Amino acid sequence: MSATGTFTPNPGAAPLPRMIRAQAALETRMLLRNGEQLLLTIIIPALLLVLFSAVDIIDTGGGKSVDFLAPGVLALAVMSTAFTGQAIATGFERRYGVLKRLGASPLPRWALMTAKTCAVLVTEALQVVLLAVIAFALGWSPHGNPLAVLLLLVLGTAAFSGLGLLMAGTLKAEATLAAANLVFLLLLVGGGVIVPLDKFPGAARSVLELLPISALSDGLRDVLQHGAGMPWGDLGILAVWAVLGLGAAARWFRWE
Repeated sequence: MSATGTFTPNPGAAPLPRMIRAQAALETRMLLRNGEQLLLTIIIPALLLVLFSAVDIIDTGGGKSVDFLAPGVLALAVMSTAFTGQAIATGFERRYGVLKRLGASPLPRWALMTAKTCAVLVTEALQVVLLAVIAFALGWSPHGNPLAVLLLLVLGTAAFSGLGLLMAGTLKAEATLAAANLVFLLLLVGGGVIVPLDKFPGAARSVLELLPISALSDGLRDVLQHGAGMPWGDLGILAVWAVLGLGAAARWFRWE
């Protein structure tokens, strides 16, 4: 070759969008290859939907059980991925020094969190499709405004992501593992996912209604089961949790 400079090295970082896409693809593959993550994100929500729709264990009010259960299970899927799964994975990445090494790479820290968020959104999209297919097979008849559903899912993801990152960035990995799974179980029972909130005493119900899982499940249920318009109250609760959770995570997250 006679052209001057053909083989001249040109070191430097790849363009930022390409780095984010590559990291997001890696994060997504790691999520989908992890057996515990699949149990939380896919298997448990699907089993709950099938079991409680097929067996009359809980009084879900009038109409088909699946019409009540499907929105709650969709909310559970968001929580399992954005909160529980992300908190556990990020907590152990922090413990093993992965975050510290990635933070020293050309990929900015905010871009790393963006990639993690993209991976969560991709996983949630797969969850929604799978659970919707199962629900339709069980006789689900959804109604309502798709835009309202999308806003609820996005704000729910932001709220749970902030809380998950806050937990992963402040607690030890083992404590995060225990706490995230405990919170998952408590909110599964007391967040209106399977058991209607009106089954709880009035004082307890007033507190439970302010939880992000309750706002997400009730909002989705109002839209998809009852055909309601924009659930502004539930969206407001989720927005407050999103601002508080993401703000606290940005303030107190420790990379080491």
